[in-house]
Amino acid sequence: MGKKDGKPRGKMSSYAFFVQTCREEHKKKHPGESVVFAEFSKKCAERWKTMSAKEKKRFEEMAEKDKARYEKDMAGYTPAKGAVKRKRTKDPNAPKRALSAFFFFCHHERPSVKKTMPNSSVGEVAKELGKRWEGVTDRTRFEVMARDDKKRYEKDMAIYKKGGVVTKKPKPEPPKPVESEEEEDDEEEEEEEEDDDE
Repeated sequence: MGKKDGKPRGKMSSYAFFVQTCREEHKKKHPGESVVFAEFSKKCAERWKTMSAKEKKRFEEMAEKDKARYEKDMAGYTPAKGAVKRKRTKDPNAPKRALSAFFFFCHHERPSVKKTMPNSSVGEVAKELGKRWEGVTDRTRFEVMARDDKKRYEKDMAIYKKGGVVTKKPKPEPPKPVESEEEEDDEEEEEEEEDDDE
């Protein structure tokens, strides 16, 4: 079954089929009971993570069949004339969204990743940053930065909604790495040597 404009229904992922099956099972066990979607999807996600590849295979096969159906339907579909997907125009005066702790971490860590992986693509650098983020045990520094940025965004958004203009702020400087005393001593020695050479 397609949409009103005749465009075929989108393809579903294996996870989407899994959630749909869970919903149907839940309706059979608890008819008439309303479901809190956030809690339900959280339980589904937890269950999906613990499932073996063998258990997921059934849903992956369903997704493959649906993908074939979608591709077949799309092959015969031609959009109606004048049916152009409109891109939402973003107001250039709107305040920049608040950055997450992860983005602040990336901003701080990206230069060192690029130094160790100079010929890497953007995707490879992003993957490495994700791995490093998973290994960070103390995230408070970045979470504080994210919290402060969220406050900034909320304040700017209130001004913007009242019709005011929000001044654009420069990009945040990455937090300076904490240097050990040995590194500081080495830098002082190098500076002294440079002074002696002059």
